[in-house]
Amino acid sequence: MSPTISYKDSSRQRRPGSYQNSVDMLKRELPPPDFCGDGRAEVGDDREALLQEPSVTPLGTPRGYRAELGSILLLLFLYVLQGIPLGLAGSIPLILQSKNVSYTDQAFFSFVFWPFSLKLLWAPLVDAVYFKSFGRRKSWLVPTQYTLGLFMMYLSRQVDSLLGEEDGKSPDVVALTVTFFLFEFLAATQDIAVDGWALTMLSRENVGYASTCNSVGQTAGYFLGNVLFLALESASFCNKYLRFQPQPRGIVTLSDFLFYWGAVFLITTTLVALLKKEDRERHPSKEETKGIMDTYKLLFSIVKMPAVLTFCALILTAKIGFSAADAVTGLKLVEEGVPKEHLALLAVPMVPLQIILPLIISKYTAGPQPLNTFYKAMPFRLRCTACMLL
Repeated sequence: MSPTISYKDSSRQRRPGSYQNSVDMLKRELPPPDFCGDGRAEVGDDREALLQEPSVTPLGTPRGYRAELGSILLLLFLYVLQGIPLGLAGSIPLILQSKNVSYTDQAFFSFVFWPFSLKLLWAPLVDAVYFKSFGRRKSWLVPTQYTLGLFMMYLSRQVDSLLGEEDGKSPDVVALTVTFFLFEFLAATQDIAVDGWALTMLSRENVGYASTCNSVGQTAGYFLGNVLFLALESASFCNKYLRFQPQPRGIVTLSDFLFYWGAVFLITTTLVALLKKEDRERHPSKEETKGIMDTYKLLFSIVKMPAVLTFCALILTAKIGFSAADAVTGLKLVEEGVPKEHLALLAVPMVPLQIILPLIISKYTAGPQPLNTFYKAMPFRLRCTACMLL
């Protein structure tokens, strides 16, 4: 988050020729819009599109989304890739439950999802350290996705042993937790880089599409890595719906799935590195932070704001009322004999809703009071949870 959000640049309100006389000029001792407070011209190669001056993008000529359709589709695809590790990590508890793993081990495995909750801790590092010649966001996105691809291909050779498929032993939950924690850490780092790139990739008029790409892309990626994988991995599902001759195994295994998506990560990352260029013509604002320590100081100053503390308290406590129902219901159903692939298919009707709903409510959440929708929806979700427990 840039500190420019907290300060209004007075140069945005000026127009050339607005001063009528020298007295008026003396009253308004303002620096030129292209200079820092110490008189030096601002330099840089990366400026958030949200902070563009009117001189960069004239208000009279707004850019429609069609002009940036390629960038929007690229963002959507990057968020789809981001959802694959999330979906795979979400499918592991169902596989473990089918092997009669204890709830204590299930709770321990849930640590793998923490990187997405704690990514704020290293997000300033991702924002401040980069190679200018390669690009601010690509400096992290490309190495991270290459590492993800190689990690998935390596994991494809080890995952059967970790799950106890080869020797008939019980799953090694500790090793699985450490492995998928690193997996999700890389995915969370990729998320930081993509979120930051969305601000510079899209113009000010179209930057709102970034959140839509995030919601739709992650949902689609989670569906591929969770629902589709569990269905194709199940021998009973494949024999019933996809095969003429029964086979003892599903169409794909977890190792096959990991190897395939590892190859996809490597190929697509190479294409992004070679073909997609970052815009280096925009100039950074004078409030933009320059180093790692400045970035962390800015982070702490923002976190200490009363409004931010209140919002953090809201986010940290909002899911207490239905966290147990969300986390345990699926595991209990598998324990009672419901096939994990059938449980995964229950999410299929929700996928179109999860993709379309953000598009519908975006006009309500993009205004000056975006949390009003959250406040109105939360009581209904709590009531639904209470009905499930009765």
